[in-house]
Amino acid sequence: MGIKKQYIAGLIGSLGALCLGMVLGWSGPAQMLIAKGRGYKRFKPSDAEFSWMAALVPLGAACTCLPVGFLAGVCGRKIVMLAVVIPLLLGWILITAATHVIMAQVGRFLTGASVGVYPILVPIYNTEISEVATRGIMGCFYQLWLTIGILISYIVGGYVSLLVFNIFSTIIPAAYFLLFIWMPESPAYYVQKGKLDKAEKIMYWLRGKNVDISADLSAMAAEAKKEKVNMHDGMCRKTTRKGLGISITLLALQQFCGINAIAFYTTKLFEDAGAGIASEVCTIIIGIVGCVAVIPSILFIDRGGRRIFLFVAAAIMCVSHFLMGVYFHWLMRKHVDWLPIVVVCIFVFVFSMAFGPVPWLIMAELFAEDVKPLCGAIVGTLTWIFGFHVTILFPICLKHMGSAATFWMFSAIALLAFLFIFVVPETKAKTLDQIQAELQGKPKN
Repeated sequence: MGIKKQYIAGLIGSLGALCLGMVLGWSGPAQMLIAKGRGYKRFKPSDAEFSWMAALVPLGAACTCLPVGFLAGVCGRKIVMLAVVIPLLLGWILITAATHVIMAQVGRFLTGASVGVYPILVPIYNTEISEVATRGIMGCFYQLWLTIGILISYIVGGYVSLLVFNIFSTIIPAAYFLLFIWMPESPAYYVQKGKLDKAEKIMYWLRGKNVDISADLSAMAAEAKKEKVNMHDGMCRKTTRKGLGISITLLALQQFCGINAIAFYTTKLFEDAGAGIASEVCTIIIGIVGCVAVIPSILFIDRGGRRIFLFVAAAIMCVSHFLMGVYFHWLMRKHVDWLPIVVVCIFVFVFSMAFGPVPWLIMAELFAEDVKPLCGAIVGTLTWIFGFHVTILFPICLKHMGSAATFWMFSAIALLAFLFIFVVPETKAKTLDQIQAELQGKPKN
């Protein structure tokens, strides 16, 4: 029963990723609806204005990660994850009721500023409420709900008006708030604040009343003593600096391999490719593929390890982008319209299986508890800045470099990602002390 409660808390806590997925998935269907005259009645965004509506999401997220990361260490993970729902709802209301493009852009910025914290806080929350044996599975819940959110956006946005689409998107965060409010706070947070009685109560709820939690509580208490260390000293530790370098580079490669470009511009991408299937159907197929791809992660991430997933994904992403470039350069008029659909589905599958969830999971596992919220905020801020640049530059690259050269560039970045994984430590089934010892250069058995 204890593991079931961990899964329940993790799944409900991860619904923030569902909200994020719907924000990220909004652009593709919305762009199609606006082009078909089923968008806003009082204005029609130009291509440049709509490009900013897409790019303002990662920009807004980059602006809030640091302060929210600080607040998560002070106020708690759960409180912050619930609090950001308020500006998220306000953002969706502005998008829904917009009478001018600026209203919609401000709404998009607010939604991005709100959901941008979930890639940081959801993996941290899930790894802190889980046992070592279930940590990998719990870490994949983020990607599961993210892909489901994108799929829901593709399905709903493909068959209703923009107004109905926006109203539906506003309801989801409210439902998340009402569900997550009943879930527990992270026990690690209470230990850090010296509230051992509350931490113990939550641990028994999560693990079961007859389970011996003394070892886990002792480990948390020992780690919490590091809170007294000056934050500057904590950030200057070799383990912290090395963890930051690995996390930032891994997530930079995640963003620059082109996933956000595909997520934001999926509909237009298939229209440009001349695929023989309706673009809205293509996007739904890709959304389904993304959801199915998370299943292997949940089943095998704690068996096979993190690195093997990343190696396989990076290699296949490299080949996928190369083939997309080949299609746009030589094969567009060769009656192989099925190729871009198949290739993008393969890319989305391996990304959702590995390069989507695993870098965030590794980030949540690498850092000591005293610096984890701040380090997570730094990594998250830079990741969203990378995502902003990819989103804003992708249409520019398509225009000035051409589709083929753009995808070949993504292929080269995926190759770099494959090579970088050789320096990423394996964190499967390792305690925090073991991971920290390995970062220090002293592997601990």
